[in-house]
Amino acid sequence: QLQLVESGGGLVQPGGSLRLSCTASAFSLVASAIGWFRQAPGKEREGVSCMSVEGSRTNYPDSVKGRFTISRDNSKNTMYLQMNGLKPEDTGVYYCAVALHPSAGICILSQGHYDLEGQGTQVTVSS
Repeated sequence: QLQLVESGGGLVQPGGSLRLSCTASAFSLVASAIGWFRQAPGKEREGVSCMSVEGSRTNYPDSVKGRFTISRDNSKNTMYLQMNGLKPEDTGVYYCAVALHPSAGICILSQGHYDLEGQGTQVTVSS
């Protein structure tokens, strides 16, 4: 069964950092475009980062640009989201996602572009 398992969420003070991990099972990330989304209470799900299948393109919304970094380690079949300079408005449930049949050079911050999503991990930024 294709699956994504996330880890690394938690409680952090404003200005702090967290690194989220997402490990794929039953398929290889090397052939997938990847992305991270988040959903705050009462708000719509928002794309916060993506990377094309070959890694040549990344994309971030202005709200996280310069603070968040998406990466992947295909040898570990794992993707990451490094989050620095965290703010209270970054609080939410974070989900990793993959597009299983991507086109090269394409990185889209839209949930409809992805085929599989993790279960989510809670990130809370508060003093």
